[in-house]
Amino acid sequence: MSGLDNMELSPPPSCLKAEYETIFTTDSLLFLHELISTFDEEVDQVLKLRVSRKAHLDLSGDLPSFLESSSHIRRDPAWRVLPVPPRLQRRHVDIGDLAPCDTQRFIQALHSPAQGIQVDFDDGNCPTYYNQIKGLCNVYKAVHNKFPNAPHISQAPVLMLRPRAWNMVEHNMMVGGKEAPGPLFDFGLLMFHCGEKLFRNGSGPFFYLSKVESFMEARLWKNIFVWTQLKLGLPLGSIKATVLIENVLAAFEMEEILYELREHSAGLNCGIWDYSASFINKFGRRQAFLLPDRSKYVNMEKRFLRSYMELLVQTCHRRGALATGGMAALLLPEDRDAHRTAMAAVSRLKLMEIQAGVDGFMVYDLGLIEPMQKLFQLHTEGDNQLHQLLEDVTVTPDDLLSMPSGGVTLYGLKYNIAVGVLFINAWLSGKGHFFYRGQVEDSATAEISRSQVWQWIRHQTQLEDDSRVVSRRLVTDLSKEMVMELLLELGTGRHSDRDKRRILTAADMFLEVVLKRDFPEFITTYLNQDHTFLSSQNTGPVEAIGGEIPRPKL
Repeated sequence: MSGLDNMELSPPPSCLKAEYETIFTTDSLLFLHELISTFDEEVDQVLKLRVSRKAHLDLSGDLPSFLESSSHIRRDPAWRVLPVPPRLQRRHVDIGDLAPCDTQRFIQALHSPAQGIQVDFDDGNCPTYYNQIKGLCNVYKAVHNKFPNAPHISQAPVLMLRPRAWNMVEHNMMVGGKEAPGPLFDFGLLMFHCGEKLFRNGSGPFFYLSKVESFMEARLWKNIFVWTQLKLGLPLGSIKATVLIENVLAAFEMEEILYELREHSAGLNCGIWDYSASFINKFGRRQAFLLPDRSKYVNMEKRFLRSYMELLVQTCHRRGALATGGMAALLLPEDRDAHRTAMAAVSRLKLMEIQAGVDGFMVYDLGLIEPMQKLFQLHTEGDNQLHQLLEDVTVTPDDLLSMPSGGVTLYGLKYNIAVGVLFINAWLSGKGHFFYRGQVEDSATAEISRSQVWQWIRHQTQLEDDSRVVSRRLVTDLSKEMVMELLLELGTGRHSDRDKRRILTAADMFLEVVLKRDFPEFITTYLNQDHTFLSSQNTGPVEAIGGEIPRPKL
C-alpha cells in the first residue's frame, strides 16, 4: 500500500471483520501513519521527561512548587481561554467510565438525559484489540446515526472522547518498527472518522486528556490538535479538550496547561484517586508522604484534596475555563431504605463540590443523572459557575503537599487487596471496570489500592487494629484468604475452572506488583506489557459479559 510500507496492522478478531473494515480504510491508515510518524519522537520525549523529573525528585529530595520560569504567564491577568461552544456551556452531569465497546450501555447513555458521556478508552476500558475496534466502531455509529432509534448526534448527550494516556501503547499496530502510541491510535481514528461530522453538528470534537503531568505535555497535545485540524480542514480551535489534573506535578502547572491549550480548552477536571495515587508514585519512598488508609482517612474534605479542588476551580474561572469534579462511583441499591441512604451520601459529597464552584461532574449510575441535575438547579444559577472566582482563596505549596493524618486499618488493607486483585482479574477477562461492594471500580481505584499496599509494605506500617506490621507475609496471607473466599463464591455459581484459575493468576500478579523493589509507575502499563494479559487476548471472543458484549477468552 503506497505510503504504508513501514506500517503493520494485526488482522481483525474473527467476529469483527465488518467493524475492522469500517475503521481501517486505506485513507484512515494513511492519516494515522502520518500522524504517528509526525509526533512519535515527541511522545518519546515527554515520557523521557517524566523519567527525568522523577529521578531528580528521588535524588534531590526536592518538592514541587509553582514554576519560576513561567511566572509571567501566571502574573498576566489579561489572557483567557476561548469560550467553549454552546453545547459545552451547560454540562452539569456526564456519565463517566463508559467503555464504548459496551454497546448496550452506550446506547442507553445516548438515550439518557445526561448532558455528556465520557466515552472512555482509558480508565474504564480494557484495551484489548477487540474492545478498541468495537469501541471505535460504536462511536462511529453514534456520530453517523447508524444506531436504530438512537437520537441524532446533535440531540444526544455530547461525546467527551477519552483516548488512552501517554503511558499506553497499541500492540496491534507498528509504525516504523515501533508499537504505536495508544493515544495517537485512538485520537487519530476518532478524528478521522468523526471529527468533521461532530463539528458540523455543533457537537464536538470534544476530548478528555488523561494523566497529563506538565505543560509540555499539554503543548504536545496542542501541536497534535493544530496539525490534525489543518489536515482535516477544520478551523483552528474546533477541537476542545478537558485536561484531567490527576497528577500532583500537574497541580502546580494548571495555569500553564490552560495557557498552552487556550484555543482548545474545555477546562480542567479533578478526581480523587488517580491524584492521590500520584503522591505515592512521585514521593512514595519518603516517610513524610505515607498516605493513610483511603477507606477511613482520605476524602475531598482533607486539606490536600480540598486545596487542589479550590485551586483548580479558581484557576479555571479566572481564565474563563470550566472546572469539573470527579465521578460518583456509587451504585444505587434497589432496597428503598438503602437507596435513600445512598442518595443522601452522594448528594452530600456532590453538593460540597458544587459549593466549591465546579461547573459539572460525572456519575456512573444512570439513576443519579436527574437527581444530580436537580442539585445543580437548586444550588446554582445559570449554565455554569464561571462567575465564582474564589478571589478570597489562597493555595500554597504546603496546602497541596499536606498529607492527612491517620493510620492503616485491617479493613482498609483487605479492601485495597481485593480491589487490586479484582481489577487484574477484570483485565484478564477483557473488562476495564467491575462492581464491588456497591461501587464501580476501575483503574483509578486500582491505582490507589495497589499503590497504598506497596507503600505500606515499603514503610513497614503498623495496623491500627492490632499493631501487626504490613509485610510481605501479611499481604500474601490476606490475599490467599480473599482468594479462598472468592473461590467458594465461584464454586456455588455457574463458573468454569478457567474463572477460578484466572482469580489465582490475578492474585499472583497483584503480589508481584506490590512486592517489587521499584514502584511500577502505572498498573495499566504494567498489565499491558505483561505476557499473561497479552496471551489472554489471542483466542477471540466468547460469551457476553452479563449478556451484553463479547469478550476475549483466556
